[in-house]
Amino acid sequence: MADITALHTDGAFDASLPSADERYQLLIDAISDYAIYMLDPDGIVTSWNSGARRVKGYAAPEIVGSHFSKFYTEDDRRAGLPGRALKAAETEGKFESEGWRVRKDGSRFWAHVVIDPIRSPDGQLIGFAEITWDLTERRTAEERLRQNEEQFRLLVQGVTDYAIYMLDPDGHVISWNQGAERIKGYRADEIIGQHFSKFYTAGDREKGDPQTALETARREGRFEKEALRVRKDGTQFWAHVIIDPIRDDAGAIIGFAKVTRDITERMETQKALEQTREALAHSQKMDAIGQLSGGIAHDFNNLLTVILGSLELAGRRLSDSDPRVTGLIANAMQAAQRGAALTQRMLAFARRQDLDLKAVDVSDLVRGMTDLLQSSLGPSMSIETHFPIKLNPVHADANQLEMALLNLAVNARDAMPDGGRIIIAAREETVAPAQPAGKLKAGRYVCLSVQDTGEGMDKATLTRAMEPFFTTKGVGRGTGLGLSMVHGMTEQSGGQFVLKSRKGAGTTAEIWLPVPAPARKAADSDVVIKSVEPPMRPLTVLAVDDDGLVLMNTSLMLQDMGHLVLEAASGQHALDILRQQATIDLVITDHAMPKMTGAQLAEAIRVERPGIPVILATGYAELPSGVGAGLLKLSKPFRQQELMQAVASAVPV
Repeated sequence: MADITALHTDGAFDASLPSADERYQLLIDAISDYAIYMLDPDGIVTSWNSGARRVKGYAAPEIVGSHFSKFYTEDDRRAGLPGRALKAAETEGKFESEGWRVRKDGSRFWAHVVIDPIRSPDGQLIGFAEITWDLTERRTAEERLRQNEEQFRLLVQGVTDYAIYMLDPDGHVISWNQGAERIKGYRADEIIGQHFSKFYTAGDREKGDPQTALETARREGRFEKEALRVRKDGTQFWAHVIIDPIRDDAGAIIGFAKVTRDITERMETQKALEQTREALAHSQKMDAIGQLSGGIAHDFNNLLTVILGSLELAGRRLSDSDPRVTGLIANAMQAAQRGAALTQRMLAFARRQDLDLKAVDVSDLVRGMTDLLQSSLGPSMSIETHFPIKLNPVHADANQLEMALLNLAVNARDAMPDGGRIIIAAREETVAPAQPAGKLKAGRYVCLSVQDTGEGMDKATLTRAMEPFFTTKGVGRGTGLGLSMVHGMTEQSGGQFVLKSRKGAGTTAEIWLPVPAPARKAADSDVVIKSVEPPMRPLTVLAVDDDGLVLMNTSLMLQDMGHLVLEAASGQHALDILRQQATIDLVITDHAMPKMTGAQLAEAIRVERPGIPVILATGYAELPSGVGAGLLKLSKPFRQQELMQAVASAVPV
């Protein structure tokens, strides 16, 4: 039957219009984005469209009649890929793949290829239709994206200082980098698939912190916190954690990105800095209190010197016929002496008491006072001593060290009202130059400790325990100066006093004292006042003190001893008298005076009148190292007997 190619709208035929085959060919030729061409059953090109020319570079006359394997790479041809493609299309009804193809100019491009078999109505294979898309640009973009993703993966994987990993929306680990393995201790195959709550402490898991973290990130777009986390081996570390939600193009959360940094070292440094600041603040506070206590004790010593001297002189002048008055004076003397003991404790805390520092055998000292300790503490206390066979002596004042040990033992007893055990022990330690050891300088030390099994102290009480007048005992059971005295005495001796205690775990008090260096030469030592009878001959004595009451009291006691007394209220005043008065046998001067101290006055006298002895009266150990060496010392408050002995030592008969 004839082919009807066109029909007018009025029903008449138009033989000038293209046929259906021609219109189909025009349609195929008009497609320029796809290479569409036909092959015969052997793979020979039989048709070629404009898209094929643009993609492959061949004009139709150049390629029609050639085998389509011409478009394959040499490697693919050797592998027989063109033949397998046609065979697959014939047997399976379609062949589709992506691969490299070759243009006319020899350049390669990435192609998506579809080959369909063409059959006659009776099913006989008459050829193939091939459609090729040039996907080089898409392939390049995908390859670039893949490379970027690989570089990013390698970057993340190579980071070792941060744990960087991903979680699924429920919190399960789905990726793991080297930093995560280093910080948390898990290998990727051990942790992927596990819930990230595994890194939290048990307490945080019970509080629901992992869920809160994800909910916060989901709700606010970010979660950030510093907290303790747990490694594989069970150890804890301080972590800085950031969790960010990951969303798809539609805004739905598909997971979380989690970054963890180990900040343990920073936290420890910060903690050490805070502890150093606290220690410095505490030291400054204690120094300020010590300065205040020392100043008060100094002034109080001056008052006690006047009170004791005046009471002693008054007692001598009273008749023994009125026992009530003499009893009152005796009571007043005892009260003044108790006041003097109190000032000594304050001076000990302020590190301003006079110490007789010598080499002391700690083992012998403790053995010698064991009976005293046992009788003072009572039968409910068990005392144990733990000392090494050989122990170096310490540089200390034996009497003050005994008092300190007794004080610590009494405190231990008071902490154990139902009885208990007190352990007195000693050990020798070396403090290296770079070793942090509080205020201790480098050198050898003996640590003398008193340990009890009492109730212990909480942190707040322990912090204030060494402050003067602070006490946890009831009213009337202590002055609150015991530990202060031990603290001051130890530091004045070149050591350190350390208190260790926890509530319910008892208290350990440690007295660190230096092992003494070779003793100083006798010529450099302070002159010791010997207990001798006072001289009988009268002397002309120059008394110097800026405190009028003390000056008057000293003068009265000297006059009562039969001496002629000249008075000066300052160092300069004393020098003026010395320049005018030729017959002065002795100078007794206070040290802490304005403008010119007693030590400075003594030096000026040594230059101008080298033959006159000088006694330095001081209420505390206020002399800098090396100042006043070779001078007689008279400690305030002093009584007339002590003044007599000082005068006798200064001016022999």
